[in-house]
Amino acid sequence: MHDFDQALSLLQKHWGFAAFRPSQVPIVKAALEGKDALALLPTGGGKSICFQVPGLQREGLCLVISPLIALMQDQVENLQKRGLRAKAITSGLSYREIDQILDNARFGGLDFLYTSPERIQSALFIERFKRMKISLLVIDEAHCISEWGHDFRPAFRQIEKLRKIQPDIPFLALTATATKAVQQDILKQMGMPTALLLEGDFTRPNLRYRVQQVEQKPEEIVAICKRENGTGIVYCQTRKSVKEIALVLHNNGVRVGIYHGGLNAEQRRTSLNSWLNNHTQIMVATNAFGMGIDKPDVRFVLHYEIPTSPEAYFQEAGRGGRDGQDAYALLLYGPQDFQKMQRQIDLTFPSSERVTFVYRAVCNYLKIAVGAGKDESYDFDLKHFCRTFELPENEVYYALKLLEQNGNLTLSDGFYQPTRLHFIVNNEVLYNFQVQNEAYYQLCTTLVRSYPGIFEHMIVLHEHKLIQRLKTTEARFYEQLQFMQKNGIIELKMKSTLPQLYFNQERLPESYFQLKPSIYLERKQATQQKLDAMLNYCKVSICRAQQLINYFGQNSNPCGQCDVCKSALLNLTNLLHFLNEPKSLQELQNHFECAKSDLEVLIRPHLLTEKIKFKAGKFYL
Repeated sequence: MHDFDQALSLLQKHWGFAAFRPSQVPIVKAALEGKDALALLPTGGGKSICFQVPGLQREGLCLVISPLIALMQDQVENLQKRGLRAKAITSGLSYREIDQILDNARFGGLDFLYTSPERIQSALFIERFKRMKISLLVIDEAHCISEWGHDFRPAFRQIEKLRKIQPDIPFLALTATATKAVQQDILKQMGMPTALLLEGDFTRPNLRYRVQQVEQKPEEIVAICKRENGTGIVYCQTRKSVKEIALVLHNNGVRVGIYHGGLNAEQRRTSLNSWLNNHTQIMVATNAFGMGIDKPDVRFVLHYEIPTSPEAYFQEAGRGGRDGQDAYALLLYGPQDFQKMQRQIDLTFPSSERVTFVYRAVCNYLKIAVGAGKDESYDFDLKHFCRTFELPENEVYYALKLLEQNGNLTLSDGFYQPTRLHFIVNNEVLYNFQVQNEAYYQLCTTLVRSYPGIFEHMIVLHEHKLIQRLKTTEARFYEQLQFMQKNGIIELKMKSTLPQLYFNQERLPESYFQLKPSIYLERKQATQQKLDAMLNYCKVSICRAQQLINYFGQNSNPCGQCDVCKSALLNLTNLLHFLNEPKSLQELQNHFECAKSDLEVLIRPHLLTEKIKFKAGKFYL
């Protein structure tokens, strides 16, 4: 069977699709042929299929490097549901668990291995990687490689070192948003000078872009959500705004859910599932909502506040109309919004002295000595830390992001990790422990009988059932587990939903610590340029779609659908033609994508001459 025919067969068998999308075909073919490629597909373009099918078809392991734990876990679960062998190495795993996963990968027990760019730098990973048979190395969200990308992660620049170990591995870098400068930087940093550049068309003919200046944004949001019947998303810049808008919508009878990084994993999962299953109509969310979330029938995406960059806006707006049906993206702004955004830039870049102070405080809080901490993960309670050191949460968060970009550490959003346990002694040692500690006999016996394999690897505990079976209290149960851990009987990983801090390097003495100029001064300048681009998008009377597509280096004609294009059609001739049937002011505004004031100015003189008439809330001829 021809390679591509076999790929189609696998696509049908495991994913249930009869054919690839036209934009996916060249990417799949490049991967099948073992060619380096940088592929750009807009949000909703189906990037994962482009590497999952070739990764399964080619002999060996498909190694996927991704920046987001939640996205990794989601893709691994989806692959496992399809009967494929997939695992992810995340910051919550113990050394022993990582060791076992890497052994599976090395000896052919996995089809897909997902990991973060920080993890591939460890000595353990490098040693196993030397002996792995890799079919394809995938860099997802590849814009993170570039300092000029909107989510720069310094650890991504270490990926190129893997090529020096196994030079014949094909690299496939994927992203939804990259300017021409970012594309060239990706190719340079990855050592891919001859890579194919495969760029999908960023034009979304079914998605109409609109910008509207309003005095009372919450009221406008309510009016839109009550008027529309379909599913929608309202994006906000802060958790506070999410809560405020969700409450206003709820009080006005709109079925609404919320999603932001401050929710625990179970709360996020419940909110997402309710929205995916149409139990709630509107999701109000921060930019934490989006990666890996695929709901095709989103009819509108509203932005309550201006996003920080065209990249972010293009991705978020692009979640509308993935099914190819009509959808629109509306960005609202008020008179003070631009000044607020300028203040936000100043907040995003706290002084280097404050960043240094936060670094020292975090290390002290986690009890990390100078020279220690490298490749270690720690639960990190941001609120407790800020209370302990009397620091504002915003300042600490942005300082941590700068430390992340500086290469010192990585901050991962909280995600649920169940309690896991592994006996690290043999039966004889365990028996002696039970003899000496009679109160632990029933617990040890129940664990061994309930979980085959508990001596070989970490087992996920079902604490509630165990506590019932042992007829004990939750406090006593965990107290006994911790005692056994202290005595070297078990390896224990307690359940957690806290964010994780992963240290990419050892703690540096304060005299050695410094922020690189490229991270602080140059990135602040780049952030300002992105903000200026968003201000232009809002205020310049050029086709909205054309502005966005040109920003990413592609050419396009005016879309004819956005508010700028439609308002150019607002003249008396077109108005009279559209009034061949009675229309309300709202219907006219929707058709011409214009402000009510513009319509009123055009209509008012013709009402006086009765060229246009008004009755029962409708205009007519």
